[in-house]
Order: sequence, then structure tokens, then C-alpha cells
Amino acid sequence: MQSYKSISSHVRVVSQQFRTRSHGLQATSTARSCSSPWFSTSHLSQKRHAHARGIEYLQNHDPDLTDSQRTVREAISKVCSHFDDQYWSTCEKDHRFPVEFQQAIAKDGWLGICMPSEYGGSDLGIAEAATMMQTIAESGGAYAACSSVHMNIFGLEPVRKFGTNDQRQRMLTPLIAGDERACFGVTEPNTGLDTLKLQSRAAKSSDGSYYTLSGSKIWTSTAQVAEKILILVRTTPLDQVKKRSQGLSLFYTDLNRDSVQVTEIPKMGRAAVDSNVLFFEDWKVPASDLIGSEGDGFKQIMVGMNAERVLIAAEALGWASLPSGALRSMPLTDKFSDAQLARTKQFNIRLRRAGCSWKQQD
Repeated sequence: MQSYKSISSHVRVVSQQFRTRSHGLQATSTARSCSSPWFSTSHLSQKRHAHARGIEYLQNHDPDLTDSQRTVREAISKVCSHFDDQYWSTCEKDHRFPVEFQQAIAKDGWLGICMPSEYGGSDLGIAEAATMMQTIAESGGAYAACSSVHMNIFGLEPVRKFGTNDQRQRMLTPLIAGDERACFGVTEPNTGLDTLKLQSRAAKSSDGSYYTLSGSKIWTSTAQVAEKILILVRTTPLDQVKKRSQGLSLFYTDLNRDSVQVTEIPKMGRAAVDSNVLFFEDWKVPASDLIGSEGDGFKQIMVGMNAERVLIAAEALGWASLPSGALRSMPLTDKFSDAQLARTKQFNIRLRRAGCSWKQQD
């Protein structure tokens, strides 16, 4: 629980400090993008020192960390060290999913860091999972690297907790092994973040063997490469339930592209990991792919989403470290003004005081 509190406290403090320094950081960012050789294409082939951050800069001696957290930091940083700036730049430029990175993480069972060992997982907890995602964020792959594996960490927590033994075996095992990739279908074009007003429907067949799904989803990440989808739909109309949270059901099933149209959304960033709009009509899903009881989907999906908030916080801390690491690895000839360097250094000092920096600056 100490790690939970530590992460939450760090996020609150750094967010407040970031807002008060936003003007200075914007100037620093502009200067980097315009004049820094570290961001020029001629330097993409050079490995950044940040790839050793899991050992060199991370708080491996933080008294809040357990031995298992330190082990995770060191192991994940070694994996990340094989993927340099050129790799991530190429993935972004070509809009190509970082499958090599995803497979490398899967190779040693890290995709199942919180899943039961009987399905190939590691039986660790949320503190270790947060440590893993923070380390990945710091490695240089940042948001693209995190997004390529994020869904695997707690996305299928509803299957682990509410699924049958057969479902856990056939759904968790290939995901943890990296043999299958999954996407997450909740947000809809017409309802946005109001999950309880979802309009996508699922109607059960007369013999009870399958459900027919119709509707749409938006901002579904990795749907271009995923074989499976965890999808939340309404099985009982909203006007027929006592509470809005009732009548939603959760399915984990094949992403059948004969019934589902997947259209990528152009974005300004994180191009390596796709975001999509899904349209589906007359999509027949086996009843055996229903997770838990019909109508309990909202309660089930919150099991995974609550844990994911902690992962997002940890990833944000990892991203926040990148400016510090970038300055350390830049040539001294960079065209930064003294005022810009002072503002950035001051921001790093504030990060360090909040427990979010890793090595004393000169």
C-alpha cells in the first residue's frame, strides 16, 4: 500500500508543479524542437544514455521499493536497452506496431506480470506492474512502448476474476505468451466518457448459443493488429434497468473482421500504435465468450480499469523523466539559452523533491 500512496502523491505534486511551470517548459520544448542536435535525424542512430535508466537513474535504492520491484526494474531495463532511438523513430515514421518490442517483453512472461503462474504469468502485484510500466516509459519508447503492452497488464483482469476455468485457460495463456494481441472496446462516438449510456447492443439468440452485436466503438487502440477484443455492450435496454450500471455485459472474443469494420484514426503522435473507429453489424459472438454473468459487465470492467489508473500514473512519472535524461545526453553545443536551461533545471529539481527524479544533477 505504501507504493500505491507514493505513486499517487508523486502524481499530484508533479501535476501541480508542472502547471505552474508550463510557460517555461513550453519555451524549452520549442527550443529543443527547433535547434537541438539531439532531435535531429543525424543523431537518431546514436543510442541514448537513457536506455540504461532502469539501472543508472531509477530509484533502485528507494526505501519504498521491495526486492521484487528492484528486480523488475533491472530486468525490464535490460529488455528496453535493445530498442534504441532509431527503432522507435522508424516505428513512428512507418506507423508500424512495435511487434519486436512486444515479443521481447512477452518472451520472459512479463505480459503476465500480475496473472497466475498456471497460465504463464508471474503472480506479482500492482506495485511491480507499475514499476514495469514506469521503466518502459523511461526507456525512450515512451507512450508508444507503453501502449504496445499496456492492455495486456490489467485489461484481462475481469477474465481472471470472473471467467470460468476454461475461459482463463484459453484466453489468458495465449495473451501472456504473446501469441495473441487484444484491444479494448468501451468508448463510443455518441456517448464519449459516459460509459453507462453505451448504445452498442447485444441480443441473445433464441437457443442461447450466441449473441448478435451491433454498434460502434472509438479510440480503440491496437485494433489494426489485435486478434481479440474485450468489448462492453448493452444487453438490456437502459429504460428497462433500475440502475444505469445494470444491463451491460462483457465479452472477450475474436475480432472478426468479416463483421467488424476497423478504420484507423490519423493522429499527431504515437503513430506506432494505432487508434481506431469500429463499426459492427450482425456480429455473432459465442455465448461461451461472455465473461461472468449477463448484465454485470460494468462492475467487471471496473476491476481492470481501476488498476490501470495506477499504471497510467506510473507511466506519466516515466515520461516526466525524459527531459532530464535528454539534457544529460545532449552535446554541450546545443543552442539553449541560460534562462531556458535554468527553467528546465528548476523543473528537474522539483521532480526530484517529489521523488520522481533519479540522479543528482550537476
